[in-house]
Order: sequence, then C-alpha cells, then structure tokens
Amino acid sequence: MQLLTLLSDFGWQDSYVGILKGVILGILPTATIVDLTHGIPPQDIAVARFQLLMAYAYFPPGAIHVAIVDPGVGSQRRAIAVQTENAYFVAPDNGLLSGVLAQQAIVQAVELTNADYWRSASPSTTFHGRDIFAPVAAYLAKGIPIEALGTPIDPASLVQLQFPLRQLSRNTYHGCIQAIDHFGNLITNFPAAFVQGWSWQLQFQQTRYPGQFTYADVRQGSPIGLIGSHGYLELAINRGNAQAILQAEVGDTIELQMSD
Repeated sequence: MQLLTLLSDFGWQDSYVGILKGVILGILPTATIVDLTHGIPPQDIAVARFQLLMAYAYFPPGAIHVAIVDPGVGSQRRAIAVQTENAYFVAPDNGLLSGVLAQQAIVQAVELTNADYWRSASPSTTFHGRDIFAPVAAYLAKGIPIEALGTPIDPASLVQLQFPLRQLSRNTYHGCIQAIDHFGNLITNFPAAFVQGWSWQLQFQQTRYPGQFTYADVRQGSPIGLIGSHGYLELAINRGNAQAILQAEVGDTIELQMSD
C-alpha cells in the first residue's frame, strides 16, 4: 500500500507540511499522500484524536495514517507505529491514537527506535515529524515490515485520553463533550446506537435539548440535539455556534436521557 494520510497542527502558513511530503516522496516517489487536516489547534491532542477517529475508516485497507500533534516532541514520550486489522498508524504516544484504537484490534505496536529508518540518526528535538514520523511512514509504505522499525511494546501501555461515559439507569447516561467542530457543534461521546428506537434529549448546564432529525427542525438560533454524521450525538444551534453561545469546552459533562 502506497497511500498515506497526514494530520497535524502545522497549518499552511509555514513550509512544515510541504517538508513532510518532500521527505516521504524522497523515499517513495510513487506515494499517494492525502491531507486529512493541518488545521488542528496547536498542541490540541483531543481534537486530533477525534479528527483521526472520524476519517480513518474511509480509506482503503492498508492505508498508513501519519498523525502529528506533539507537544512532547523531544521529550521521553514514545514515537510509535501501530498495525491494526485494517491500517497502520504512525504518531507520538500521547493519546492521539486512543479513539482509533478503541475501535480497531491491534496486531502489533512498536516504539520507533531503529534509526536506520529515520531521516537522521540525530533528529531535531523540535521536528520529529520530519526526522522520524514521515520517513518511517514512507518506509512502511515501501514495504518495510513494522517489526523492523523498532522495539515491540505492549499495546496496553499506550497512552489513553479518557472521556468518561457511564450508565446511571436504563434510560440515563452521563458522558462528556469529546470534540467541538468548526461550526461550534458540541460532539458528545454518546454513540448514536444508544438512542435507536428511543425518544431522547441532552441535558447540558441544567437545560434540556430534545433530539431531532435535522437542523431545520428548530427555528434559526435555537439549540437542538442531533445524530451527527460521525455517529455520535451532538448539541448544536441551527445556524449558530453552540460553543460560543453555551460557553462549552471539551470535557464538559453532558447527560443523555431517553424515553419510550
């Protein structure tokens, strides 16, 4: 497989993204590279986790996903590659992969300790994307087996980002906001499957918001609960920004209430 995706907080103003692609193409000129996004807010691992979780399943089996949001670059945090049933992931071990790996069985995981597959045996302490992650991904795409890239690690030791979800009763769950998108929609960690066959509402900051089907089911400027295209329940405002209006943040508690 010669398909690689890139996700980062690098933006487009600087040449960082272009450099990643140059390193990959220098090793594998025939690579196909797809940009998932480079608009992750700086150092925001939670947003990166969710964006990768939303996107990876739309690519063919065997695709290699390179995700670089790395506030711990140059420290003792591990650089890793993970093979799952359907894909490969190359990233820092900081929780960025925790959403994907909750859905995908891990075949094997390695810490990227073999400098033979780095761009330099003395990598920059501030740009592991260029010196470690991009070249490793290119060599994977070129056919180098994942076990050659470094030291095997126990998948259970990988860093997890926690988004608490618990069932209080047959009809009630406590969860949280796991992501906020570009439109200000508040994406919860309640899977859409929870409400199949139920009427439902979200309670946030002591106010209840009934679940509907489309934004247009409420008047412009009114809040609404929806099943998002990503497969989770969300709290939105028709033609408005729920984050700004409700002063919400990732991690805030939210409740799901269901009825027959």
